[in-house]
Amino acid sequence: MPNPARPSLTPRKRPRQARAAVTVDAIFEATIQLLIRSGADSLTTTRVAERAGVSVGTLYQYFPNKQALIYALNERYLETLAAKIEATCTAQNGQPASTMLKALIDAYWRAKTERPEVTRALYRSVADLDNSALIEAFASRVDTATTAMFASACDADFADLASVNLTLVTVIFGTVRNVFERGLDSQDAEKLQGQLCLMCDAYLKALDGSSIAQPR
Repeated sequence: MPNPARPSLTPRKRPRQARAAVTVDAIFEATIQLLIRSGADSLTTTRVAERAGVSVGTLYQYFPNKQALIYALNERYLETLAAKIEATCTAQNGQPASTMLKALIDAYWRAKTERPEVTRALYRSVADLDNSALIEAFASRVDTATTAMFASACDADFADLASVNLTLVTVIFGTVRNVFERGLDSQDAEKLQGQLCLMCDAYLKALDGSSIAQPR
């Protein structure tokens, strides 16, 4: 039996004027609220339009189907998250590596947990979508920013900076995702964040004198 045609995930157009941007923001927020309330399976473009206070025709001007809407919502979320990480890395330029590390963990943790219900809903919303391109674009931006940050550390030279950066980013991001996959409460999540800082800081200290890091 042939597979059904894969729905287009490309938006029909991007908002170019302030009024259009407000409309798309309302559509995105309505989508988030409905995803939180009933999940992606129950989401329809009609329900989103009604909640956003726009016509279905207006919604279709931007998004051809609900899959494209969910994809675009996740794209904006990841772009915002990447921008926050980039800003943090720029601000930490030239600091000690341990200070950079704590700032990175704090920034990512705060971004993911400021609206935890949104993060959970978005994780679930892409279960049936191929969002590999979004993840790849996000990872590329983050790796560029974090690598440049650690390269500027005032107290360490990393002979294999790419490996060190990949290890730290993987551990940090994976730990935060686990908070949502396991449904940890705020108290346990806070404890985990503290343990994550200790673990990553110990990793940096263990690199001193190794072939991967050379103290300045």
